[in-house]
Amino acid sequence: MHKLKTIVNDALKELEGELSAEQREKVAAVIEASVIRGMLEGQHRAVDACNECGEAEQDSAHKIATAIRRKNDALIVNLSSLR
Repeated sequence: MHKLKTIVNDALKELEGELSAEQREKVAAVIEASVIRGMLEGQHRAVDACNECGEAEQDSAHKIATAIRRKNDALIVNLSSLR
């Protein structure tokens, strides 16, 4: 998560002097929300793919889908802590 914060800060440095502190915070929040939305979309696609497998693989698919959700939930918590 530190890397994401560094990327956001690097992007905002290019706008230094052009944006107020309040505007910079708004831009950082927009970037964070976009990353979360993109990550959630990827999660939904991965879970959908797991759910499309045959009956014999449903147990494994459910375990994989649960692991994906758990890791993505942790990512959201970490991203939210960057605020």
